[in-house]
Amino acid sequence: MRTTTLPIPPHYHSERVGELWRVAYQARATDAAMWCRSQSIFPSGQDTFRVCLLLIDVQNTFCIPDFELFVGGVSGRAAVEDNRRLCTFIYRHLASITRIMPTMDTHRAMQIFHSLFFVDADGHHPAPFTPITTADVAEGRWRFNAALCDQLGLTPAYGQQYLEYYVASLERDGKYALTVWPYHAMLGGIGHALVPAVEEAVFFHSMARSCQPDIVIKGTHALTEHYSALGPEVERGPQGETICTPEAARVERLHTYDAVIVAGQAKSHCVAWTVADLVGKVPEMAGRLYLLEDCTSPIVVPGGVDFTAAADEAFARFAAAGVHRVRSIDALESWPGRLGEAFAGNMSDGSDQPLDLLNHSFSFDG
Repeated sequence: MRTTTLPIPPHYHSERVGELWRVAYQARATDAAMWCRSQSIFPSGQDTFRVCLLLIDVQNTFCIPDFELFVGGVSGRAAVEDNRRLCTFIYRHLASITRIMPTMDTHRAMQIFHSLFFVDADGHHPAPFTPITTADVAEGRWRFNAALCDQLGLTPAYGQQYLEYYVASLERDGKYALTVWPYHAMLGGIGHALVPAVEEAVFFHSMARSCQPDIVIKGTHALTEHYSALGPEVERGPQGETICTPEAARVERLHTYDAVIVAGQAKSHCVAWTVADLVGKVPEMAGRLYLLEDCTSPIVVPGGVDFTAAADEAFARFAAAGVHRVRSIDALESWPGRLGEAFAGNMSDGSDQPLDLLNHSFSFDG
């Protein structure tokens, strides 16, 4: 296990993090082979303390200025600055990160959080960032768009019943109200792709450590939001039917690591909901979670919604549950918990080991 930080490889240019460009895969593969020799980096299969870097939705749609849901934060450039720090963190700790797990929000036009799903009495669709409340649906302000029935395999009556049930379920469970988001992370579009600078860092890591990135596709189901990488907002429909099931296998994979470091976008939504799933469904995971607070930001729409307070409240709850809040610029050996102990060279035997997956029961009943 490598415990010292590495220099930044010469191919990385931090000023390009907020730009679109093509990753030169073959050149990076060649560079990585040379880098391994010069820096004495070994395959990740030799790691004795296994670290997963969980990257939540570090995609162009959220991270490049002028894209559909750019997370500008208070500064207006938040996601770009987050990713500069994130890339630096990956390169500095290339030999300490066992595997990188990037999640990718993945959508189509006809989904319950897009304008096309709704119509008013005149057949008009709602504007982006319109909230759809239980009162809106009950009073007929917004209705299910029956023109989608053929494509979604629904009847008009069921579509309307489902919409009424869905918004009521969100309200009952204390989740965010249904929001009409701009069309974003569209499958096949450039917005869906990973940010080039981050993609390059992930690819370089895979070449240097002989470790395939564990890419996670989420958010494709038409009838539910999917903020968390581990499960949908609503699992069952109005008649008790299964709509979308939680990702139990994904949680099990995360449990095979001694530590999971979390970064990405947005702090208020997909990052917060993913961590909440891990902590809420398997509380013993909390002590092995590390939140890179300087590599994530909340959604802030100037003149509109601001989720900063919600994000801060969520992270405070996580910390109270035992999750570690850390910064990418701090040395790993200074981090709290088992990860800090491991990289300080004095890891002791204890009970906070990866769970025995064969004898552990995961609960996904909500």
